[in-house]
Amino acid sequence: MPSPQRLAAIQRTQERPAAVTTPKASLQELWASDVFSLSQMKSSLPKDIFKSVQNTIKAGGKLDVSVANVVAQAMKDWAVSRGALYYAHVFYPLTNSTAEKHDGFISTQSDGSAICEFTGKVLVQGEPDGSSFPNGGIRSTFEARGYTAWDITSPAFLMETPNGVTLCIPTVFVSWTGEALDKKTPLLRSNAAMNKQAQRLLKLLGNTEVAPVNSSCGAEQEYFLVDSSFVSLRPDLLLTGRTLFGSPSAKGQQFDDHYFGAIPQRVQVFMQDVERQMYKLGIPAKTRHNEVAPGQFEIAPFFEAANVATDHQQLTMTLLKSTARKHGMNCLLHEKPFEGINGSGKHVNWSVGNGTQGNLLDPGSSPEENMQFLLFCGAVIRGVHLYGPLLRAVVATAGNDHRLGANEAPPAIISVYLGSQLEEVYTMIKNGNLGSTDHGGMMQLGVDTLPEFPKDPGDRNRTSPFAFTGNRFEFRAVGSNQSVAGPLVAMNTILADSLEYISNELEAKMNTGASLQDAATAVLKVIMEEHGNVVFGGDGYSSEWHQMAVSERGLENLPTTADAVLVLERDNIKDLFARTGVLTPVELHSRFEVYAEQYVLAVEVEAKLALQIARTQIYPAVMEYLGQLANSLRYQENLGLPPDRAMAGRIASLNQELLANCTALEAALASPPHGETAHMRHCADTLLPLMHKIREAVDGLEALVDDAVWPLPSYQEMLFIR
Repeated sequence: MPSPQRLAAIQRTQERPAAVTTPKASLQELWASDVFSLSQMKSSLPKDIFKSVQNTIKAGGKLDVSVANVVAQAMKDWAVSRGALYYAHVFYPLTNSTAEKHDGFISTQSDGSAICEFTGKVLVQGEPDGSSFPNGGIRSTFEARGYTAWDITSPAFLMETPNGVTLCIPTVFVSWTGEALDKKTPLLRSNAAMNKQAQRLLKLLGNTEVAPVNSSCGAEQEYFLVDSSFVSLRPDLLLTGRTLFGSPSAKGQQFDDHYFGAIPQRVQVFMQDVERQMYKLGIPAKTRHNEVAPGQFEIAPFFEAANVATDHQQLTMTLLKSTARKHGMNCLLHEKPFEGINGSGKHVNWSVGNGTQGNLLDPGSSPEENMQFLLFCGAVIRGVHLYGPLLRAVVATAGNDHRLGANEAPPAIISVYLGSQLEEVYTMIKNGNLGSTDHGGMMQLGVDTLPEFPKDPGDRNRTSPFAFTGNRFEFRAVGSNQSVAGPLVAMNTILADSLEYISNELEAKMNTGASLQDAATAVLKVIMEEHGNVVFGGDGYSSEWHQMAVSERGLENLPTTADAVLVLERDNIKDLFARTGVLTPVELHSRFEVYAEQYVLAVEVEAKLALQIARTQIYPAVMEYLGQLANSLRYQENLGLPPDRAMAGRIASLNQELLANCTALEAALASPPHGETAHMRHCADTLLPLMHKIREAVDGLEALVDDAVWPLPSYQEMLFIR
């Protein structure tokens, strides 16, 4: 029988209603109804003003202040008509979360009355604090000024709560001295750098009309749902998002019966509520399903322009968490909330394309004949080989370290999976004998009533961190709780660098009289000779690959954040970002400082909380049970029965291990070394191993101590009761 507190939590969970009533509406009625979209602008703005805004969004360039004033008036009128009294500049600081500064539309008049006012100047620029957010030394505490600036390419929207409506305006966030303090500014810069080099290469390939090239993104979001009654009894889930202790449930995910299984009614109601809100905000939610681990689920959208997709991804995380609370649950976005079962990732599907040439990573039916695709894909291969450690660095967090490399997520060694057909094509290019390849053919199912359908020419590889999946690359190493901006910045930037290299090489060879075909083939041959080691189609989990990748292919294995974040301090990474204009050396160093500090803080918070729970909840429960066992042993002796002290001895021994390791962890926390690098290594090499030893003792005790005195909700309760 569980403890009284846990039993009460179970009863509350069982008594919760499965359904929450929401107004019914069609997709057409819901879609983007809370967005100041281009169609809304078209109906609200004068024709010349709308055309100016549309040109700015599609082609770039400055927005005239007079145009901003007209847009601001129309935006305010629309928002106020929907009940908004406040507006907020929404920005994305280096915390992986969303920040908002709310201001009222109110303006008081000399006669004591009040009116709604919103000017172009206010729309375009805001001023939050520039020093209290993580900035990596760019701003001192006393240097507080920072600016938000309207990102016209990402539409404004309304956020509605039971108490009111707020107009939200996506913005960049920069310091008074102009450095980027956010995730959005480098993303916009990286897309501009990639666009410049992509257009150059497309024109070299003979295209006369070339529209601006944009990267696109579709991020598959994994998450766990746990009833709030259980979470309220788990300080670790409340403060860190993961369970620092927990004995495995007898049943976990070993039967694979949860994956793509029937969605529980309560969860489906929650999902439908989330999707309804997403549709109103113009977020194209497409797929929902049970994930592998019990209590784990996924939501995935259609592709969108990378900048908009990034903003929508932040909104999705916010909606998942806020809607879960409304349904009596907590949404866990930590990469590894439960030990022993799969963690959660965010698979970032990434491609590039434009309105004239289409998807530039679409191989078509005959990739060996599609030189445009081969060059763009070759640019990715080169970029990942040269800057694989950067891709590892941009997904490095304390939470993701628990997930990467396990049999659920790709390893920390960054490689590229192409699929059998494309790998054959590039192997032929390397060998200098490019010819035709086998296509997928038709799938024969052996049953007359079942349809025939075309089979893809290549399989998928779940163990690859960077896999080609038909017409895009899927970066599978991104953590569930992360912003997708950092990975997109890295991918756009390394692609820009490789496209520039390819264009330079093509021009040089063609200037000596080589044909475009011969020049392109020669460039691709060199790319595969120098960078083909990064292509791997086998089992990324195998020990053989880990050994071969490092010793034979020269790839790096960066298992922890303490290893990976140091990549941002390398000269070639500084040069890459400076040369492409994406991040200055000062801005890049600030990222190193911020991410190093976030890693240290995350580990130290977990360590302090582990001590607190172990000493104030686990130890008293163990001592209470040992007291009960001692009384039982005395009772057996009084009856003349031989006392069985084995159980008490095992519990007492584990309790001593627990106390000894708590003492060691406390001492280690009290004496951290100086300097970011040393402090990170201290966390990785000293604090985390000690926390693991404490966990081993606590989890062992949970399996032995009477359930009636154990204070923490169990894995069985949290994962299977809803």
